[in-house]
Amino acid sequence: MNNLLASTPVTIGIILAVVVILVLVMLILVVVTRYKKCPSDKIMVIYGKISPNKDGTYRSAKCIHGGAAFIWPFVQSYTFLDLTPLSISVDLKSALSKQNIRIDVPSIFTVGISTDPTIMQNAAERLLGLDLKQISELAKDIIFGQLRLVIATMEIEEINTDRDKFLEAISRNVEGELKKLGLKLINVNMTDISDESGYIIALGKEAAAKAINDAKISVAEENKKGAIGEANAMMLQRISVAEAESKAIEGENKSKAEIAQSKAILREKEAEAMKLAVTAENVQAAKSKEESYAAEQQAEIARAAREKATKEADVIVASEIEKRKLEIQAEADAEAARRRAKGEADATFAKMEAEARGVYETLSKQAEGMDKLVKAAGTPQDAANLMITDKLEDLVSAQVEAVKNLKIDKITVWENGEGKDGKTSTANFISGLLKSLPALEDLYSMAGLKMPKIVAPEKIEDEKKDEE
Repeated sequence: MNNLLASTPVTIGIILAVVVILVLVMLILVVVTRYKKCPSDKIMVIYGKISPNKDGTYRSAKCIHGGAAFIWPFVQSYTFLDLTPLSISVDLKSALSKQNIRIDVPSIFTVGISTDPTIMQNAAERLLGLDLKQISELAKDIIFGQLRLVIATMEIEEINTDRDKFLEAISRNVEGELKKLGLKLINVNMTDISDESGYIIALGKEAAAKAINDAKISVAEENKKGAIGEANAMMLQRISVAEAESKAIEGENKSKAEIAQSKAILREKEAEAMKLAVTAENVQAAKSKEESYAAEQQAEIARAAREKATKEADVIVASEIEKRKLEIQAEADAEAARRRAKGEADATFAKMEAEARGVYETLSKQAEGMDKLVKAAGTPQDAANLMITDKLEDLVSAQVEAVKNLKIDKITVWENGEGKDGKTSTANFISGLLKSLPALEDLYSMAGLKMPKIVAPEKIEDEKKDEE
């Protein structure tokens, strides 16, 4: 029983540990399966129950570009928006310019979903669930409208000559509308601009003729400047060569003198440096030897102290270990003896308690049975009669056991006629044999009781008469 009680806390602890481990494993699995990473070429859109912004406003979705986030099970889900650029071919024809001249402006626009936090929110609300083809068609419609609007505000000369201004106007108008969908304009490429009336071609021819004439004038002017410049260059060349030779000779002499002076100073510095170096080497060698001797002395002192401490530690530790072993052994023997004595005492007490409980239960049940028997019989005398009557069969059996081994069939009785009182010898023998057995009346008398009237009515009547 004590072993069972002692093992119960250990079992409970093991069960709790297993439950905790299972809970931790389930939590780790939930975190691993619900912690999602966002690739660099996509935007992760988390929707469902989203926490509000810092200013208290609520969002329909949370957008993440790069990084990762934990997706709460049951209350949140996620999907991705592709950041792949879309190349949209816009073949705009018969667009009306500011001069009411219709022109064709074929162009290629490159757009993509923006990664700006505010614009990403627009993409999550308006483009989520659309594929790249559907997004391209939606952006194409916006570009057509804005491109026509820009052309209507500009003249053909501006469109044809100042392409930067034209592209800037297109970018400003188109990108402003694309941001409402969450898109960003990446690039605009105009392939060619033409018109139905040939106005742009005429402008080109005019510009070409003007350019040719300007080029011819420039060539003649440059030829004249070239001849004058060539003569001036020859004069300047001769002057410059003479001056250069004179300065070269002067410089050469000065350089030689400076070189000689520099060599002398260098030798002086080298000698001084050599002297200082030799002195420094001697000083450093002496210091090194001094420090080496001091270090060796300290090392010897430390080694001696370490050896002394090691020997002392070996002796002290060994004695402490032996002392601790003896103390632990003594404590273990005492604890074992105490547990053995306590176990024997508990076993003896339990055995005696069980025996006493059994005797008490037996006597209690017998007392309850006797009490019920007396109440059922009416009086203690009647109860005793009932008990004897109940055991009557056993008593008669005991009487029969007393004479059952007698071989009556082998008894021979010789008689010569009538005996005394008119009885034969055989009758007297049988009568004596039966009288040798205890009578029922005597059994009742031994117990201090009287036979019931139903068993011996004549005997009871005789006793009543004797009492009267």
